[in-house]
Amino acid sequence: MGRYVLRRLLQMIPVVLGVTILVFTIMYFIPGDPVKIMLGPEATHDQIEAMRQKLGLNDPYLVRLGKFVGNIVLRFDFGESWVYNTPVTVELLRRFPRTLTIAAVCILLQILVGIPLGILAAVKHNGWGDRIAMFIALFGVSMPNFWIALMLVLFFSVRLGWLPPYGLGGPEHYILPCIANAFPGIATQARQTRSSMLEVIRSDYITTARAKGMSEFRILLRHALPNALLPVITVIGNGMGMLLAGTVVIESIFSIPGVGMYLVGGINNRDYAIVQSSVIFLAIAFTLVMLLVDLMYAFIDPRIRAQFASRKRRKHHA
Repeated sequence: MGRYVLRRLLQMIPVVLGVTILVFTIMYFIPGDPVKIMLGPEATHDQIEAMRQKLGLNDPYLVRLGKFVGNIVLRFDFGESWVYNTPVTVELLRRFPRTLTIAAVCILLQILVGIPLGILAAVKHNGWGDRIAMFIALFGVSMPNFWIALMLVLFFSVRLGWLPPYGLGGPEHYILPCIANAFPGIATQARQTRSSMLEVIRSDYITTARAKGMSEFRILLRHALPNALLPVITVIGNGMGMLLAGTVVIESIFSIPGVGMYLVGGINNRDYAIVQSSVIFLAIAFTLVMLLVDLMYAFIDPRIRAQFASRKRRKHHA
C-alpha cells in the first residue's frame, strides 16, 4: 500500500506541472495589456514601459515560465498580485478554507441525500418512489448551479427572509451556497447509485440470498450496497472537480471571499498572478482529492485488497 501511495503521489507531479505550464501559456498569449488596466487610460507610454519592465513582462516566454515554476517549486511562492500588491500565496491560504468548507459540505450532502435517493429509486423501481427520485435527479442535472442559486436567494432570502442572501458570517451563510452547488452533484449521485443498485440487485448472488430466506433489508445492507458503492465512489471523486469549478460561480453570487471569488476578481482585473495561481491551487486540491478517492477505492474493493495481500505474501516468502 505504501508503494501504491508513493506511486500515485509521483504521478501527481507531471499533472500539476502540465496544468501550470498550460495556464501560464494561456495567460501569456492572451491579448491585452494588464499594465494599461493597472495604470488607467491616462498613463503615458514611458510609464507603461517602466511598469512592464518592473513586473518583468518584457522578459521572453521561457524566462518568465522558468521564474514562475521555479518560485512555486523551490519556495511555494505564487508571486504578488499586481492590483492588490499582496502575496498571492498568503491570500490563497487565507481564502482556501472557505472554499474547502463549501466543497466538503457539498460532498457530504451528495452522500447523505444523493445515495439514499438512488437507493430509494432502485428499491422502488418503476414505482412512485423511483419516479419522484428520478424527477428530482433530472431537474438537478438539467439546471445550472447559478440558476438554482438565484432561485434559492429569491425564495428563501427575498420572499421569506429566512437566510442571508450574501456575505460570510455564521453557519447560516453557508446553507444556500452549499445547496446550490451540491444540487447537480446530488442528482448525478442519485442516478449513478440507482443504476449501480439495479445492476447488483439483479445479480445471481442476490437471488440466491433471497432463496435462502434472507430479509430484504439485510440483503440490501450487507450484499447489495457494498458492491454498488464502488462505482459511486468514483463519481464522488470526479464530482469534486465540478464542485471546485462551481465554487467560482457560487462564491461570486453569494459574495463569499474564497478562492473562486478571488479568481473572478483576478480575471476582471487581468491580474495574471491571481488567475494562474488560483487555477493551479485548485488543480492541486483536485489531484489530492482524487488520490484520496483512489485510496478509498483500494480499501473498499476486495479485489484490490487481495492484490496487495498477494504481493505482500510473495515478498515475505522471497
